[in-house]
Amino acid sequence: MNLRRDVFQAIADPTRRAILTLVASQSLTAGAIAANFDTARPTVSKHLQILTECTLLKQEQNGREIYYHLNPKKMKEIAAFIEPFRKMWDSRFNKLETIMKKYSR
Repeated sequence: MNLRRDVFQAIADPTRRAILTLVASQSLTAGAIAANFDTARPTVSKHLQILTECTLLKQEQNGREIYYHLNPKKMKEIAAFIEPFRKMWDSRFNKLETIMKKYSR
């Protein structure tokens, strides 16, 4: 049974978000990623598995090492989904700021 993980559940976890931040600028091995956390390596491996299953990370084998890197296409999909909400909230906050300035005089 091949379960498809939900990308938003994946990024809800702070450790997984930290992993995404780490690999945003360079590809890293699981060991290099795990060295940045105070958790057991199998725990980091599970996070990597989840991020890979929802295609936020891609794996690339280089010799005996597997490198993880960010999947920019998937990140663009997430950004495209979030953008209308960001615009809506920006508009609401701007209106609130205008009202607050009007009544703070």
